Amino acid sequence: MLGRWLMALGAVLILCALGLTAYNHWDDRRAQREAARLLEELKAAESGEETLLLDGAEWLGWLRIPSLELELPVQAEWSYPALKTSPCRCAGTPEAGLVIAAHNYEQHFARLSLLTAGDAVEFTDVSGAVHRYTVMQVETLAPTAVDEMTGGDWDLTLFTCTYSGQARVTVRCVKTAG
Repeated sequence: MLGRWLMALGAVLILCALGLTAYNHWDDRRAQREAARLLEELKAAESGEETLLLDGAEWLGWLRIPSLELELPVQAEWSYPALKTSPCRCAGTPEAGLVIAAHNYEQHFARLSLLTAGDAVEFTDVSGAVHRYTVMQVETLAPTAVDEMTGGDWDLTLFTCTYSGQARVTVRCVKTAG
């Protein structure tokens, strides 16, 4: 009798794991579609301000990482609900120490750890100014290393959690001419 209960419990747990996997896949695709739609609208809009109001959220601009074939809108302020749609600014400005976080969704920052020193990154603000950066290093930080994440003399920092959630993949960039 105990064996049957354990087998039934195992089957329920497997079904729960499959359900969670399906939900995560669905949520990833939803975020990808929403970010693509917002990116088009953001690129079509013009603003003389630091941010642009679109769909009830403030937007800072968009990020382009050519080596990852990635282009995403960036919200002006970080929040958990905002991260469900797109990367968000955690601190700084494009002129001084911009820090951007995103979920590790497949079409957001999941492949951030694949960047290497010398890769190009661009951030275009809502006024159309393009800020160019070069990746200098990729490191892994503890999730509690907030001061290390936002500190230092980096012109741009990109980060996301690892799949386990036990660390943060962190990309450090410096501004380049052009």
